[in-house]
Amino acid sequence: MTMNASETDITPAQYGVGARFTLSVYADEYVSIILDALAAGDSRGLTIETGDISTYVSGPEQRIYELLLEVISHAAQTGVHLSASILFSRGCPGELQCELPEGVTAIGAHIDTAEPVGVRARAHWSLYPLGVSDTHAHMPIIYSAISEAKSQGIYKGSDHYATRLDGDLSNVLALVMSAWAQTGADVQHVVSHVTISINSPSEIND
Repeated sequence: MTMNASETDITPAQYGVGARFTLSVYADEYVSIILDALAAGDSRGLTIETGDISTYVSGPEQRIYELLLEVISHAAQTGVHLSASILFSRGCPGELQCELPEGVTAIGAHIDTAEPVGVRARAHWSLYPLGVSDTHAHMPIIYSAISEAKSQGIYKGSDHYATRLDGDLSNVLALVMSAWAQTGADVQHVVSHVTISINSPSEIND
């Protein structure tokens, strides 16, 4: 019998829930913009480690969403061109504490979308349900996530190796994270990657 997540005391760290992101700012003052953005994020209830390549954050999915939204939108308010590359993972066998209690196969989560922040975000997004026993079973999961993007009006097509999204940063980030988190209800190890572009000079041609 499979236990419900509410019947256990599983922590995000135990399940290997986390993200690794890199904020790239294309301006001379990139150092201050990045540092100010990182400082603007509410880190309560999260484990955060910033290194020379990226920043690692672990904790409840909702709090990760809120932190990333705060950091990226804060940097976006400067008006400079920037991008954010984010790798999400949950249930990774390589994590030291990702073993689940007996009887628990996976844990889904719901992301509450924040109010629009007025920042247009374009993104390339990929979802990877890993460890699926049937080699073809992963595609319906991916198609379902893409259908949700279409229903929200932020799906803009399919590019090589990725789905293109375009919409308010709050909605784009919530869609990506919801698909990743909710896939976890059926698949223990789920990875998702998104590259978000904001204030790109190419937007003037659209």
